[in-house]
Amino acid sequence: MVKIIGVRFRKAGKIYYFAPGNLKIEKGDHVIVETVRGVEYGSVVLGIREIEDEEITSPLKNVIRIATPEDDEIEKNNRAKEKDAFNICLEKIAKHGLEMKLIDAEYTFDNNKVLFYFTADGRIDFRELVKDLASVFKTRIELRQIGVRDETKILGGYSICGRPLCCSTYLSDFVPVSIKMAKDQNLSLNPTKISGMCGRLMCCLKNEQDTYEYLNSRLPEVGDMVTTNDGLKGEVQSVSVLRQLVKVLVNVNDEKEIKEYKVKDIRFKKKKKHENVNLADDAELKKLEALERKEGKSKIND
Repeated sequence: MVKIIGVRFRKAGKIYYFAPGNLKIEKGDHVIVETVRGVEYGSVVLGIREIEDEEITSPLKNVIRIATPEDDEIEKNNRAKEKDAFNICLEKIAKHGLEMKLIDAEYTFDNNKVLFYFTADGRIDFRELVKDLASVFKTRIELRQIGVRDETKILGGYSICGRPLCCSTYLSDFVPVSIKMAKDQNLSLNPTKISGMCGRLMCCLKNEQDTYEYLNSRLPEVGDMVTTNDGLKGEVQSVSVLRQLVKVLVNVNDEKEIKEYKVKDIRFKKKKKHENVNLADDAELKKLEALERKEGKSKIND
């Protein structure tokens, strides 16, 4: 067994794990740790717990120390300096006439680097901008081009459900999301209803997809012919995925009647479902899918 703690950094939703050593660290504490970016200041979101050795995929780094009042002050000053850095970078972008949208500025804890996050339609030649910024800040400068989903993750906000955005609270990586997921979940294919603040399909479509795929696999399609447990044959009119109910148009005493059955009370032959969703008649949805394909290529680290 090995002891770990979970740490989250201000600009990242992902939780990173470290060894607490002999330190008495509790949830809510701030700690100083070493990462691939250097020394960083993070918040403990998972207190000390023990897990099996085989669950660790890489060697754990030890926490350097619990943050001192001096460390807290450095972090506070860094946040204040980031606002100034953001405004200075805006001025320099305008000076160089670059077609880019500045999203955020970030100082590393040790002030070894200043990172600027931006979006742009294509690649930007910002070499002169970097030189100009380096002469002002006297430290390493990194400009990082990000996608619109990353922009929303950084800026944060609230979704249509009334809760804080998933991407800015707990999602560490963006999973592929498709129109097919909305169709499988019987959601409206209106782009405005299934798109997030970033203009892409909502990440939460992925959350219940596995469950819907399983439930749908147990149901017939609308239009299928089925046989009921009371000896009737009829055509499926509608299905309730979550309730696992099927409405069937049957012939009772030479009269058409719609009756509702539990899926276990009908027999049918499951057809193979085509994976591709035909969106040829919906230009807006085709645009959304094109944006999804583009998003996978839009994150560039320079």
